[in-house]
Amino acid sequence: MIRILIADDHLVVREGLQLILSLEADMEVVATAVNGIEAVRLAAECQPDVILMDLRMPGMDGLEAIRHIRAQQPQIAIVILTTYNEDDLMLRGLQAGASGFLLKDTGRNALFNSIRAAARGETLLQPDILARVLAQAHTPPTTPAPAAPNDAPPLDTALTERELEVLTAVARGDRNKEIALSLGVTERTVKAHLTNIYNKLGVDSRAAAVSVAIQQGVLPGTGNQ
Repeated sequence: MIRILIADDHLVVREGLQLILSLEADMEVVATAVNGIEAVRLAAECQPDVILMDLRMPGMDGLEAIRHIRAQQPQIAIVILTTYNEDDLMLRGLQAGASGFLLKDTGRNALFNSIRAAARGETLLQPDILARVLAQAHTPPTTPAPAAPNDAPPLDTALTERELEVLTAVARGDRNKEIALSLGVTERTVKAHLTNIYNKLGVDSRAAAVSVAIQQGVLPGTGNQ
């Protein structure tokens, strides 16, 4: 049973999601929150497997709540759910540690698949969302990015060829089993590569790894050539 926490400031959204998810035999909504502060508290109290997190809420917003929850309860997967089609928020949410990003007009199957993928420790980025993230990565930042430490190696030289292959497959939304099959290795080897990738990029989730790699131009076909 996948235990789910819904965080959204709109009652109709919370009740609607709760009703939809109650129809799935392997899902249970254990709590709902109306803002980020409640989401952080309930995440600690209820220990859900997955949180559906709205980004725009009064008081503490979803992005701040994600940061707090990832710091305090890193084992909980967070899927951003919002009506706003804003590329900057997508990037910031993924960088904060979200496992995926869905718009509220997403179909039921995509919603269910994303929750199950998140519960398995995987991520499911929809192709249209990934395309917008890629486009955003090419947009010059409005403020200068902080300089990397002098002893930090460039990301494109930090990852091995095999790690780049794994990361590219992750960006496509492939699961560990599918990656292992395509590369002719075991799932344990794929997990080991992912651990190395996380350590080198300074992230702790598949979605954050993809986001950082896209921004740095590490993935094939992204960034400066």
